[in-house]
Amino acid sequence: MTTQRRTPLSKDKLDAIRAIVGPKGVFEGEDAAPFLSEWRGRWPGEAALIVAPASTEEVAKIVKYCSDNDIAVTPQGGNTGLVGGQIPFGDEILLSLKRMRKIRAIEPLNNTMTVDAGVTLAEAQEAAKEAGRLFPLSIGSEGTCQIGGVISTNAGGVNVLRFGNTRDLVLGLEAVTPSGDIWHGLKRLRKDNTGYDLKQLLIGGEGTLGIVTGAVLKLFPRPAEKVTICAGLNSADDAVKLLSLAQERTGGMTSSFELMARLCIDLVLKHISQSRDPLGEKHPWYVLAEFSSGQKSGLRDTVEAMLGEALDQGLIVDAAIAENESHAHDFWRIRHSISEAINGEGLGARHDVSVATSDIPAFLEKADAAVLKIAPGARFVAFGHIGDGNVHYDIVGPEGSAQDVLEPVRPQIESAVYDVIDTFSGSISAEHGVGRHRRDTLAKRKSAVELDMMRAIKKALDPKGIMNPGKML
Repeated sequence: MTTQRRTPLSKDKLDAIRAIVGPKGVFEGEDAAPFLSEWRGRWPGEAALIVAPASTEEVAKIVKYCSDNDIAVTPQGGNTGLVGGQIPFGDEILLSLKRMRKIRAIEPLNNTMTVDAGVTLAEAQEAAKEAGRLFPLSIGSEGTCQIGGVISTNAGGVNVLRFGNTRDLVLGLEAVTPSGDIWHGLKRLRKDNTGYDLKQLLIGGEGTLGIVTGAVLKLFPRPAEKVTICAGLNSADDAVKLLSLAQERTGGMTSSFELMARLCIDLVLKHISQSRDPLGEKHPWYVLAEFSSGQKSGLRDTVEAMLGEALDQGLIVDAAIAENESHAHDFWRIRHSISEAINGEGLGARHDVSVATSDIPAFLEKADAAVLKIAPGARFVAFGHIGDGNVHYDIVGPEGSAQDVLEPVRPQIESAVYDVIDTFSGSISAEHGVGRHRRDTLAKRKSAVELDMMRAIKKALDPKGIMNPGKML
């Protein structure tokens, strides 16, 4: 997959960009390597220059110079993306937000926090905690990923069921447009009905329409009590029914509801040190769920009663309630280690898809059958956020096979899985985005009307096509 190549940058142009950020903001030689490789190793990158501005004004100056001189720009946050959207092709300026790390303001009475785009998600969570508030976005890479990146990819994570995607957690944005102008959109308002909601174009835009430099985030009261459970089940269908029961019995207190196939547990135990089986016996499926309440007591009794009812109905076979934070951490460590554990089995074929929650069991059945016709003996590592219909449907080769055994048929597998997704009117990318990986697939599977609308927006805001070229469209 390639993109249009531009004229190589002259030394004078590179020096002009270097001068904007100064020596501390330029990364070359060995220092450049971490910016040009991504977690799964699929897309090695190249860049004409890597710069890390220290302010919104420096970002604007760089983009203005690049716009005037027809130089492409690839924005990059924490470089945790899984679809190659943050990796440059070779003739671009890679612009990292890593030096923009300020918590600009926290307003507990307004339940808002204003931050630089380079603040990591974990730093934002901790700042909210210190102010007695909760920023609920939580994903496996939260120690490294940056707020600008999670906004640009509309990250989801484990708490979407209760709090929504990133899109639902952003009130205002500050951004640099492809022409180098600064859009001062850092409004702290929950109602603003004065025309197009421009921030929503940038949220999930993967840096193709501008560079997010700051954001106003929604905060929430911190829960007074949390209960984390792990349950063993016989089927994915039982998991969907358990979710419905949990929501009915606990109301709005169901925060997370994660589904994991047994193979997920087996691979974590195999590849991740100091991990342990969450339950005494093995089960075909597991649910990891978290409940939270503003009250200091009563939640555990409610959850225990719900689990007893689920056991009576045959929805679960066994369950354990975390007795303390360390025990809950052990449960979550298994869930957050699955992707890393899969890496130990080879490249495989990975899918980040979504269907209606009620369609998950049927999707899994049909997708498994479709894949086995192409790759007999393939193993299915299905897990994800069942509460919002997002399934990470990953496939690895037979046990003991070569790590690249599925590579020759990976395109066929992906096409077959997406064909099944289409029958459920689902999405081929639930939360990871499009980037390089799904760009061509998107062009084949979105309607002509949708693609024309997207291209019209891109052309209107980035007529020179300099902003993260070769990604998404």
